[in-house]
Amino acid sequence: METQTDVLTLGETMVLLNPHESGPLRHIMDFRKRIGGAESNMAIGLARLGHQTAWVSRLGADPHGQYVRDTIRGAGVDTQYVAFDADAPTGIMFKERRELGESGVFYYRDGSAASRMTPDDLPDEALANAKYLHLTGITPALSDSCRKLVQDAIHRANQHDLTVSFDPNLRFKLWDPAEMRETLLPLVEKCDIVLPGIEEGEVLLDTDDPETIAEEFRALGATEVVVKLGADGAFVASDSVAQRVESYKVDRVIDPIGAGDGFAAGYLSGRLDELSPTRATDRAAAVGALATTVTGDIEGLPTRSELAQFTNDQTDRLR
Repeated sequence: METQTDVLTLGETMVLLNPHESGPLRHIMDFRKRIGGAESNMAIGLARLGHQTAWVSRLGADPHGQYVRDTIRGAGVDTQYVAFDADAPTGIMFKERRELGESGVFYYRDGSAASRMTPDDLPDEALANAKYLHLTGITPALSDSCRKLVQDAIHRANQHDLTVSFDPNLRFKLWDPAEMRETLLPLVEKCDIVLPGIEEGEVLLDTDDPETIAEEFRALGATEVVVKLGADGAFVASDSVAQRVESYKVDRVIDPIGAGDGFAAGYLSGRLDELSPTRATDRAAAVGALATTVTGDIEGLPTRSELAQFTNDQTDRLR
């Protein structure tokens, strides 16, 4: 008997070269090899919290692809739906860390194996065996075939009565704002949960007001919207609630990249555990905060016990 998948996701994961030290990338000589991909980060975050997750993708039939697949599988994510492409490489990304200002990322992903994904890469059995489908706005930006994959995935997920969650996760190096709006807003109409940030509200909806962002995404069709506000927490809106949830404080932010993926994992974990949207947002804020405390996209994602230890001193936050 097959084990049911709590959350199925799809997208590109690359080899991530993380610098040993902060500073301009042109002066950095030493790197640690890691992985980086919004969807697989989220799947790993959920797996660490005890949920069953599966990840669909294409990787190059090269040592980098083997490393990415083995790392994700070793973190407890089902990778049976990952294909290897002998005619295209695995994508690579370099992270640049700064002590002052924002960290940066440099991508080498044009023509990657993942950019060649099509609707055929998502077998119907994967959807039939899942409760949730989680997608991001990164995948449809990779290529026309990836865009068709995302559109088809949402359509088929709706047919299978899955809950569809969507993180816009805009990547300005991949496409322009007009194309983002034209592509992503019609997708939101068919999604149940949307997890935007303020910048994404500005680009897609021309507003930076959290309540307005939530209202407009809900008007498009989403039943639950959680607007990420960084250090200011989050604003959650559904049929039953419209409320700001405080952030969790950390002593020092080491690396903010990947926090949004941790936030998504925390929120979906809460909803899978039948927490209210407000309580699920609180869990999301905690997981997102912990993700910022180490270098690397997945290294700070907590287990259940680590999450409980972190939140133990703030159990009265929502009372």
